[in-house]
Amino acid sequence: MASFEPVTAVLRAFDVLLTVNRLKEASVGDIYREIGLNRPTIVRMLETLIYAGFVSRHPTQAVYLPTGRTLDLSCGYQKHEEMATVAGPVLVRLHKELQWPSDVAVFDRDAMVVARTSRGEGFLHFNRRPGYRAPLLGTSIGMAFLAFCAEETRQSALAALSVSTDPWNAVIRQPEKLKRLLGAVRRNGYATMNPAYSDVSYNGAASAVGLPILVNGVAVGSLNVMFLRSSVDEDGAIARFLKPLQKGAAEIARALAAVRSGGEG
Repeated sequence: MASFEPVTAVLRAFDVLLTVNRLKEASVGDIYREIGLNRPTIVRMLETLIYAGFVSRHPTQAVYLPTGRTLDLSCGYQKHEEMATVAGPVLVRLHKELQWPSDVAVFDRDAMVVARTSRGEGFLHFNRRPGYRAPLLGTSIGMAFLAFCAEETRQSALAALSVSTDPWNAVIRQPEKLKRLLGAVRRNGYATMNPAYSDVSYNGAASAVGLPILVNGVAVGSLNVMFLRSSVDEDGAIARFLKPLQKGAAEIARALAAVRSGGEG
């Protein structure tokens, strides 16, 4: 819990910076559509970020770009590195076996951070490079983690998401429904992508199956496989992918436990 009320201007500047960074190039209109700030405020925030060195103007177009200095904002974050290292061989094997890409992710306050992916260039690579923040209630990796994480972690995450207007977060205001959804994930042992998230991020064309990575029965991350809905339906995906994903998640969990105990692989 913060000791003081947040500084609104700072929060707005971060919203603008995050939007420019995510879109890779953004006009004032793009930023307005994404976060709803009035345009004069957006311009002031952009000018401030240009002065600070995090944003630059495109030399010939009316758009703004993130600069290399934005990399400084992530260089201190290392939580995902351990997971990326131990999961790498598993993702390679899964991709060869299933012919569809996978992500492995770790929790970070209100999202899952993709630590490593087996995606190549192309449609399923869109917006999911390592470092991508996957919504907890929108993605299979998010729901799989939430269902199996510690209760304190789950409540903290839901509190952080409570003011979100993203369509997949609307269920937060329906606690009984959310309880049922998480209960179903625990019974099944896996989660699937929220259709609302698929619609926004993939025009409804993609989906995923995700499992928790459990150490001592508690989720420390999650693993998925992505697929095109035109190639395989959800029931077919679960039948085909579940056992290999279970094997992969267990292998990653054993490797993590070994690393954390000082053992080998």
